[in-house]
Amino acid sequence: MNEIIFIVEEDIESGYNAKALGYSIFTEGETLSELKENIKNALECHFENKSDIPPVVRLHRVKEEVFAYA
Repeated sequence: MNEIIFIVEEDIESGYNAKALGYSIFTEGETLSELKENIKNALECHFENKSDIPPVVRLHRVKEEVFAYA
């Protein structure tokens, strides 16, 4: 596998949440920089061997928007 994809959403209270597609990896961070570091740490915890960690981490940022139809 060459890459792993994380869905990144803004947290309601503050910061960001990230969840990997196809893996049970979840982490959060107050800033995007902190989130990226936390993702690296989570990958190292999830994969037993560092050589198994995909070299490309793709962040798919999702922003939910709500509007009234009236």
